[in-house]
Amino acid sequence: MGARLSSGADDDLAANTDINITPFIDVMLVLLIIFMVAAPLSTVDVPVELPVATATPAPRPAEPVIVTVQSDLSLLVGDLPITLDALSMELDIATGLKRDTRIYISADRAVPYGEVMAVMNRMRGTGYLKIGLVGLEEDPAPAEGAAP
Repeated sequence: MGARLSSGADDDLAANTDINITPFIDVMLVLLIIFMVAAPLSTVDVPVELPVATATPAPRPAEPVIVTVQSDLSLLVGDLPITLDALSMELDIATGLKRDTRIYISADRAVPYGEVMAVMNRMRGTGYLKIGLVGLEEDPAPAEGAAP
């Protein structure tokens, strides 16, 4: 709220052309509060009892094909040591030329990410697009003071 007083000889006040934004801020704050109160109320919480799936899970392969990248960057398909150049041929032998077979990659923790990606790129370039990563599941650490 501003007013300009004239310091000249005439007693007329000059027109104030500044926009007073205080009412705009008040309106925006009121709208913000309305939306903050109304947003939690707009969620729909409908209780639904979902049916139980009776389908059998997909069978796991009896002999999965596992490509292992060791910490010294050597490769293994199963237990057979190979080179990166021979990877595609060895995968063809292990899968019987079935390109839709899921191939699992197991890599040592010390192997750089780029080396694992190089193996995956070689596999994808050969046509093996179903690639899975193998990891270990850790048991949750027991709480301190808990009995074993």
